[in-house]
Amino acid sequence: MIDTVCICGAGTMGSGIAQLMAANNFSTIVYDVSAETIVASQQNITMQLGLLCSKNKITTEQRNSTLAHLRFTTDLNDCIADLVIEAIIEQLAAKIGLFNQLAEINHGETIFATNTSSLSVTSIAASVQQPERLCGLHFFNPAPVMKLVELINTSFTSERVLKQLTDLMVGIGKTVVACKDSPGFVVNRIARPFYLEALYLAETYQVPIADIDSLLKSAGFRMGPFALMDLIGNDINYAVTSSVYEALGKPPRLAPSLLQQQMVNEGSLGVKTGKGYFEYPSPSSGT
Repeated sequence: MIDTVCICGAGTMGSGIAQLMAANNFSTIVYDVSAETIVASQQNITMQLGLLCSKNKITTEQRNSTLAHLRFTTDLNDCIADLVIEAIIEQLAAKIGLFNQLAEINHGETIFATNTSSLSVTSIAASVQQPERLCGLHFFNPAPVMKLVELINTSFTSERVLKQLTDLMVGIGKTVVACKDSPGFVVNRIARPFYLEALYLAETYQVPIADIDSLLKSAGFRMGPFALMDLIGNDINYAVTSSVYEALGKPPRLAPSLLQQQMVNEGSLGVKTGKGYFEYPSPSSGT
């Protein structure tokens, strides 16, 4: 039985997952090593709930209930829960280290899930105590809105864990895609050509970025590839491409884009920085 959920990592994705779980009446702990990030997470969730309330998407009671189900902390010892979802930096060693620390303070039945978008879940599990209780649970941004969740199992993952997480996700209205651990899983493996072909057209043939996005939208896509990369974050998107490229033996068709690397190097990460392939309101303006 899952009653308490802990989200480790209070960035954009972690905050979104926390908001989602709290809105579904789970006692939700939000942890980050950075006090500044914790404050920003709390402010952002409160703002998002306020916007939903002002648009009559949720009631005042639902907003208050969601906030009441949230607890924010910078103390790892507070991270005791039935389910712990990790959403920290995309570095294998950091994730393994965190899970082993969590294993020391949680009971043996606690389920561990990593929200990694491209790292090997098997490699994480193989280095963690009781690997049978760890799997991948990959949400998409924004987590409270996007229906799809990838449930990634490894050769270690127990059927109990897979069933509990499937039931949990379906219960909160998510569409679960179960897959075995592989580079990029399902969605990010399929999506690489979508991004890379668009980047190739812009980089090699100087096709205007706005035109590429407009063409894709006219073909039925809800967002163009460049607007979507800006939403995801160019740093994250580039890291996923690099990870899939390396894991598959560096096939030329999946080589990371120099244009996107340049965007990352100059800090043009997209919506979260106010500038990417397009311009956005400053994150600090609250608009």
